[in-house]
Amino acid sequence: MVEISASQVKDLRTATGAGVLDCKKALEECGGDLDKAIEALRTKGLADAQKKAGRSTGEGLIDSYIHLNGKIGVLLEVNCETDFVARTDQFQELAHDLCMQVAAADPTFVDRDEVPEEMLEQERRILLEQAKGEGKPEEIAQKIVEGRIEKFYSQICLVDQAFVKDPDRTVEEVIKEAIATLGENIRVRRFARFAMGEDTDD
Repeated sequence: MVEISASQVKDLRTATGAGVLDCKKALEECGGDLDKAIEALRTKGLADAQKKAGRSTGEGLIDSYIHLNGKIGVLLEVNCETDFVARTDQFQELAHDLCMQVAAADPTFVDRDEVPEEMLEQERRILLEQAKGEGKPEEIAQKIVEGRIEKFYSQICLVDQAFVKDPDRTVEEVIKEAIATLGENIRVRRFARFAMGEDTDD
Protein backbone atom coordinates (compact mmCIF):
# COMPACT_ATOMS: atom_id res chain seq x y z
CA MET A 1 0.00 0.00 0.00
CA VAL A 2 1.24 3.51 -0.87
CA GLU A 3 2.35 5.60 2.12
CA ILE A 4 0.09 8.65 2.42
CA SER A 5 1.57 11.82 3.94
CA ALA A 6 -0.24 14.33 6.14
CA SER A 7 0.31 17.02 3.50
CA GLN A 8 -1.47 14.88 0.88
CA VAL A 9 -4.41 14.44 3.21
CA LYS A 10 -4.45 18.19 3.90
CA ASP A 11 -4.44 18.98 0.16
CA LEU A 12 -7.35 16.61 -0.44
CA ARG A 13 -9.30 18.06 2.51
CA THR A 14 -8.78 21.57 1.13
CA ALA A 15 -10.01 20.48 -2.30
CA THR A 16 -13.06 18.54 -1.13
CA GLY A 17 -13.97 19.49 2.43
CA ALA A 18 -14.16 15.79 3.32
CA GLY A 19 -13.08 14.35 6.67
CA VAL A 20 -9.51 13.28 7.47
CA LEU A 21 -10.23 9.53 7.52
CA ASP A 22 -12.24 9.69 4.29
CA CYS A 23 -9.42 11.62 2.60
CA LYS A 24 -6.77 9.16 3.79
CA LYS A 25 -8.82 6.17 2.67
CA ALA A 26 -9.52 7.70 -0.76
CA LEU A 27 -5.82 8.45 -1.30
CA GLU A 28 -4.86 4.91 -0.30
CA GLU A 29 -7.45 3.44 -2.68
CA CYS A 30 -6.24 5.70 -5.51
CA GLY A 31 -2.51 5.06 -4.97
CA GLY A 32 -1.85 8.61 -3.79
CA ASP A 33 -3.27 10.19 -6.97
CA LEU A 34 -4.92 13.46 -5.82
CA ASP A 35 -7.16 13.92 -8.88
CA LYS A 36 -8.47 10.36 -8.71
CA ALA A 37 -9.05 10.72 -4.96
CA ILE A 38 -11.04 13.93 -5.52
CA GLU A 39 -13.18 12.13 -8.11
CA ALA A 40 -13.67 9.15 -5.78
CA LEU A 41 -14.81 11.40 -2.92
CA ARG A 42 -17.08 13.36 -5.23
CA THR A 43 -18.69 10.15 -6.45
CA LYS A 44 -19.12 8.89 -2.90
CA GLY A 45 -20.42 12.27 -1.80
CA LEU A 46 -23.05 12.36 -4.50
CA ALA A 47 -24.14 8.86 -3.51
CA ASP A 48 -24.40 9.98 0.11
CA ALA A 49 -26.34 13.04 -1.01
CA GLN A 50 -29.01 10.77 -2.48
CA LYS A 51 -29.60 9.28 0.98
CA LYS A 52 -30.20 12.76 2.41
CA ALA A 53 -32.67 13.74 -0.29
CA GLY A 54 -35.73 12.61 1.67
CA ARG A 55 -34.93 14.55 4.83
CA SER A 56 -37.05 17.52 5.92
CA THR A 57 -35.89 21.01 4.90
CA GLY A 58 -37.46 23.55 7.24
CA GLU A 59 -34.74 26.21 7.19
CA GLY A 60 -32.92 28.13 4.48
CA LEU A 61 -33.05 31.59 3.02
CA ILE A 62 -34.53 33.81 0.34
CA ASP A 63 -31.94 35.42 -1.89
CA SER A 64 -32.20 38.00 -4.65
CA TYR A 65 -30.23 39.06 -7.69
CA ILE A 66 -30.57 42.11 -9.90
CA HIS A 67 -29.01 42.06 -13.37
CA LEU A 68 -28.49 44.39 -16.34
CA ASN A 69 -28.83 47.67 -14.41
CA GLY A 70 -32.15 46.69 -12.92
CA LYS A 71 -33.67 45.15 -16.06
CA ILE A 72 -33.88 41.59 -14.66
CA GLY A 73 -34.55 40.57 -11.06
CA VAL A 74 -34.81 37.20 -9.31
CA LEU A 75 -36.15 36.10 -5.92
CA LEU A 76 -35.38 32.51 -4.93
CA GLU A 77 -36.08 30.38 -1.85
CA VAL A 78 -33.65 27.54 -1.14
CA ASN A 79 -34.15 25.27 1.85
CA CYS A 80 -31.86 23.21 4.09
CA GLU A 81 -32.31 21.38 7.41
CA THR A 82 -30.78 23.78 9.96
CA ASP A 83 -30.29 27.49 10.44
CA PHE A 84 -26.60 26.77 11.10
CA VAL A 85 -26.07 25.57 7.51
CA ALA A 86 -28.29 28.35 6.13
CA ARG A 87 -25.84 30.90 7.61
CA THR A 88 -22.71 29.32 6.10
CA ASP A 89 -20.88 31.12 3.32
CA GLN A 90 -21.12 28.05 1.08
CA PHE A 91 -24.91 27.80 1.36
CA GLN A 92 -25.33 31.52 0.74
CA GLU A 93 -23.00 31.34 -2.25
CA LEU A 94 -25.07 28.44 -3.63
CA ALA A 95 -28.27 30.45 -3.20
CA HIS A 96 -26.75 33.41 -5.04
CA ASP A 97 -25.43 31.18 -7.84
CA LEU A 98 -28.93 29.74 -8.24
CA CYS A 99 -30.39 33.25 -8.48
CA MET A 100 -27.86 34.06 -11.21
CA GLN A 101 -28.80 30.82 -12.96
CA VAL A 102 -32.49 31.81 -13.03
CA ALA A 103 -31.62 35.29 -14.30
CA ALA A 104 -29.40 33.94 -17.09
CA ALA A 105 -31.19 30.76 -18.16
CA ASP A 106 -34.83 31.73 -17.49
CA PRO A 107 -36.25 28.35 -16.36
CA THR A 108 -40.01 27.98 -15.94
CA PHE A 109 -40.09 25.28 -13.24
CA VAL A 110 -37.87 24.03 -10.43
CA ASP A 111 -37.98 20.37 -11.54
CA ARG A 112 -39.83 17.86 -13.69
CA ASP A 113 -42.50 17.20 -11.06
CA GLU A 114 -43.79 20.75 -11.56
CA VAL A 115 -44.27 20.42 -15.32
CA PRO A 116 -48.02 20.08 -16.06
CA GLU A 117 -48.90 16.83 -17.79
CA GLU A 118 -50.91 18.67 -20.46
CA MET A 119 -47.85 20.78 -21.36
CA LEU A 120 -45.75 17.64 -21.65
CA GLU A 121 -48.33 15.89 -23.82
CA GLN A 122 -48.64 18.92 -26.09
CA GLU A 123 -44.86 19.05 -26.50
CA ARG A 124 -44.78 15.31 -27.27
CA ARG A 125 -47.44 15.73 -29.95
CA ILE A 126 -45.53 18.60 -31.57
CA LEU A 127 -42.22 16.70 -31.46
CA LEU A 128 -43.85 13.55 -32.86
CA GLU A 129 -45.29 15.47 -35.80
CA GLN A 130 -41.87 17.04 -36.41
CA ALA A 131 -40.17 13.63 -36.37
CA LYS A 132 -42.77 12.17 -38.75
CA GLY A 133 -42.35 15.24 -40.96
CA GLU A 134 -38.68 14.32 -41.20
CA GLY A 135 -39.75 10.98 -42.67
CA LYS A 136 -38.98 8.86 -39.60
CA PRO A 137 -40.89 5.57 -39.05
CA GLU A 138 -43.26 5.55 -36.03
CA GLU A 139 -40.96 3.49 -33.78
CA ILE A 140 -37.91 5.63 -34.55
CA ALA A 141 -39.99 8.80 -34.22
CA GLN A 142 -41.04 7.80 -30.69
CA LYS A 143 -37.40 7.36 -29.64
CA ILE A 144 -36.49 10.72 -31.17
CA VAL A 145 -39.35 12.32 -29.21
CA GLU A 146 -38.08 10.96 -25.89
CA GLY A 147 -34.60 12.32 -26.62
CA ARG A 148 -36.02 15.73 -27.48
CA ILE A 149 -38.23 15.69 -24.36
CA GLU A 150 -35.02 15.38 -22.31
CA LYS A 151 -33.73 18.50 -24.06
CA PHE A 152 -37.07 20.20 -23.35
CA TYR A 153 -36.64 19.45 -19.63
CA SER A 154 -33.09 20.87 -19.74
CA GLN A 155 -34.51 24.13 -21.04
CA ILE A 156 -37.51 24.65 -18.75
CA CYS A 157 -36.48 22.92 -15.47
CA LEU A 158 -33.93 24.67 -13.25
CA VAL A 159 -32.31 21.50 -11.87
CA ASP A 160 -31.93 19.98 -15.35
CA GLN A 161 -30.19 23.03 -16.83
CA ALA A 162 -26.47 23.22 -17.50
CA PHE A 163 -24.93 25.28 -14.68
CA VAL A 164 -24.03 28.68 -16.12
CA LYS A 165 -20.74 28.88 -14.17
CA ASP A 166 -19.71 25.36 -15.26
CA PRO A 167 -21.75 24.01 -18.22
CA ASP A 168 -20.20 20.54 -17.82
CA ARG A 169 -22.38 20.07 -14.73
CA THR A 170 -26.13 20.36 -14.25
CA VAL A 171 -27.69 22.49 -11.52
CA GLU A 172 -28.83 19.25 -9.87
CA GLU A 173 -25.22 18.02 -9.69
CA VAL A 174 -24.12 21.32 -8.14
CA ILE A 175 -26.84 21.04 -5.49
CA LYS A 176 -25.90 17.42 -4.75
CA GLU A 177 -22.28 18.38 -4.29
CA ALA A 178 -23.37 21.03 -1.78
CA ILE A 179 -25.46 18.38 0.02
CA ALA A 180 -22.42 16.11 0.19
CA THR A 181 -20.19 18.88 1.54
CA LEU A 182 -22.63 20.48 3.99
CA GLY A 183 -24.17 17.19 5.14
CA GLU A 184 -27.79 18.32 4.85
CA ASN A 185 -30.59 17.96 2.35
CA ILE A 186 -30.92 21.07 0.16
CA ARG A 187 -33.69 21.90 -2.27
CA VAL A 188 -34.94 24.86 -4.24
CA ARG A 189 -38.52 25.49 -3.19
CA ARG A 190 -39.54 28.25 -5.58
CA PHE A 191 -38.34 31.24 -7.57
CA ALA A 192 -39.69 34.25 -9.41
CA ARG A 193 -37.98 36.04 -12.31
CA PHE A 194 -38.91 39.54 -13.36
CA ALA A 195 -37.89 41.20 -16.63
CA MET A 196 -38.54 44.88 -17.24
CA GLY A 197 -41.51 45.43 -19.55
CA GLU A 198 -42.69 41.82 -19.85
CA ASP A 199 -46.41 41.02 -19.70
CA THR A 200 -47.44 44.66 -19.87
CA ASP A 201 -49.79 46.50 -22.19
CA ASP A 202 -47.89 49.20 -24.06
